Amino acid sequence: MKGEDIRILLVDDEPDILEIIRFNLSKEGYKIYTATDGKQAWDKAISKLPHLIILDIMMPIMDGIETCEKLRQDNRFKDTIIMFLTARGEEYSHLAAYNVGADDYVTKPIKPKVLVSKIKSLLRRLNDPSLFPSTLKFKGLVIDSEAYSVTVDNVIINFPKKEFKLLYMLASQPGKVFERNKILNEIWGESLVGERTIDVHMRKIRRKIGKKYLKTIKGVGYKFIDPRKIK
Repeated sequence: MKGEDIRILLVDDEPDILEIIRFNLSKEGYKIYTATDGKQAWDKAISKLPHLIILDIMMPIMDGIETCEKLRQDNRFKDTIIMFLTARGEEYSHLAAYNVGADDYVTKPIKPKVLVSKIKSLLRRLNDPSLFPSTLKFKGLVIDSEAYSVTVDNVIINFPKKEFKLLYMLASQPGKVFERNKILNEIWGESLVGERTIDVHMRKIRRKIGKKYLKTIKGVGYKFIDPRKIK
């Protein structure tokens, strides 16, 4: 997908920040739309159907967490890339963002060139028609790549994209130990995220499917244990 075909929605209640980001992204050829609160963001998202949404957390009317949660509840935005760009650096803010379906979380201040690089990395997914071409089936566990869902004991669980890709990658090769660096490169690409990001996502996956399927290899990484081989 070419730059001029990509639509990006910027949401921040600070006009100066909106203008700086808009200016730098416009130079890349992207179509840029802006909003100053969550309500405006929702209305713009409905009318423009952006490929990427960049959200602040602290906004009037409806904050970024509420906005992201509302977007993810609408099937039209199931595959939309959502990045948080905010001054909130607390761990609970990171967790809240990922819990409502964020793909990435970046704290301010950030240099415009670094931000553009991160956005380009996130947008590379749009050119990959299918990272997960098949469905994985185990006893009591089905991972459906088309629905981005996991069925555990006949109960369907919907997963955000990052969690799904992480689980699918591990389950695609049961017993193989995936090193942390490989996980970061495969799932987050060139995004500047720390290794704690993996831990956050793994905790969320384990809460959804149980702890027995995923094993931590201390100091190395993680592996998936085939449920059929669990005694």
